Amino acid sequence: MKVACIDFSETGLFAPIFNDFIQQKEELKRFYHRYPNLEVFKEQIKEKSQHKINRNVLVQVLEAQYKEVSKVEELVKNNIESLSDEKTFTLTTGHQLNIFTGPLYFHFKIITVINACKQLKAKYPDYNFVPVYWMASEDHDLDEIKGVQLEGKKYKWNTEQSGAVGRMKTEGLEDLAKEISGEDSIFYKAYAEADNLADAVREYVNALYGKYGLVVLDADNAALKSEFKNVIQNDVLHNSANKLVENCSSSLDEMGYKSQTYPREINFFYLQDGLRERIVKEEGKFRILNTEIVFTEEEIKKEIEDHPENFSPNVILRPIYQEAILPNLAYTGGPAEVAYWMQLKSVFESFNISFPILLPRNFGMIIPNRIRHKVKKLKLQELDLFTEREELKKQITKRISAQKLNLNDERQQLKSLLNEIRQYAGDVDPSLSQMTEAETEKISNAIDKIEKKMMAAEKRKHSDKMRQIDEIKDFLFPGNGLQERKENFIPFYQADDKFIKKLVKAFDPFNLQFHIMRWDG
Repeated sequence: MKVACIDFSETGLFAPIFNDFIQQKEELKRFYHRYPNLEVFKEQIKEKSQHKINRNVLVQVLEAQYKEVSKVEELVKNNIESLSDEKTFTLTTGHQLNIFTGPLYFHFKIITVINACKQLKAKYPDYNFVPVYWMASEDHDLDEIKGVQLEGKKYKWNTEQSGAVGRMKTEGLEDLAKEISGEDSIFYKAYAEADNLADAVREYVNALYGKYGLVVLDADNAALKSEFKNVIQNDVLHNSANKLVENCSSSLDEMGYKSQTYPREINFFYLQDGLRERIVKEEGKFRILNTEIVFTEEEIKKEIEDHPENFSPNVILRPIYQEAILPNLAYTGGPAEVAYWMQLKSVFESFNISFPILLPRNFGMIIPNRIRHKVKKLKLQELDLFTEREELKKQITKRISAQKLNLNDERQQLKSLLNEIRQYAGDVDPSLSQMTEAETEKISNAIDKIEKKMMAAEKRKHSDKMRQIDEIKDFLFPGNGLQERKENFIPFYQADDKFIKKLVKAFDPFNLQFHIMRWDG
């Protein structure tokens, strides 16, 4: 793939807090730890080395989880084993368990951590770096994961299960896989043979990225949660995170940035098969919403001690959990994730856990030959692709038309003439000045209307060009959203079995720009 890059701010699609982070605005620096470049990892390694991780438990859990995987690459096995070594560190990304991987940016996240580990190994050869995909297996928002879009067509998993999505049975996905990717696909095999959705996702992610050494972790695990007991108890009983995040969020709000997430008094759910509900404290007791389950303070202390696996962190404390159990140096996420992590720095400090480097995922747009041909015919530059559809049509029409399509000069002449008339009329009777001003506005509106009609008529003359613009925009911005956030990778992968390999080669994890990739598919 040939790649061109443009600044995020030039696209007009990213929030101010993300653009300002990328541009290293001074006022934001206190909300994160280190800006992502290869040089700062030296200090991050030194700092993270002081935070002792129970590496033995981590390795044991991963080895047990990978026993269910049909084929484990040697590189994955080696990476898991290496995690017992104090000189091994992880770079992590996380994502929901969207069916069939969900939108393209799922892959962009994973490729970012894979490539970053490669570059870090070259820079710091005395250390090992393991890319990790953290499955959001405890998330319970089924609606967010059960749909997928391929070339504009939407598919849906019809299931009524509840609770943590990773524990859900895959019933129904086998038939959907047969329709979408065929019986010989990795998805059909994964959904047909796995006991639950988490196992299925691990299976097909390993099939796609095992050769690159990616390690998939399901943190819905009793042994890992045991390493997190102190945070669970602190939050449930003392609610310290709530105030810390509120203070940080208020500071960001005062600077004009919108908060991405909001803390609660208790930032844990109670987790059982088919159940993930909030814990609230009412009248001195701890209740599980939408159930009859109630704990006294002593009972919930005992529950935390005996069954930490029954406590599931929300978006505020999931990052703390991740960094508490992994020897992690950096977290890779999208704009919203980078923004909400910046609300959490003081929480990390309160638990004496190192705040990771925030490494934004790669962002990209894939332009196949048939679309690139249209772009070339219209003589569009990369930045032109981000121009709003109707504005782009207007610009192209003006460029190719032999006709005069704006009435700016005439509008200015009329304005000068009408100003003179208003002055004459005002001299006769001051009330006539207001009337003349109102009539001037009507004339100005009429000129605008005439200009729009002229533009519309000229567009019709160049309907083929307008259709080409629609085809480009529909492909690159389906539903007026970024391609990477809407479309699935399967059509690309089916057309080119080297598609992922080409993406891995095309992306640079430390080039913090938007990648536009010309794909020969």
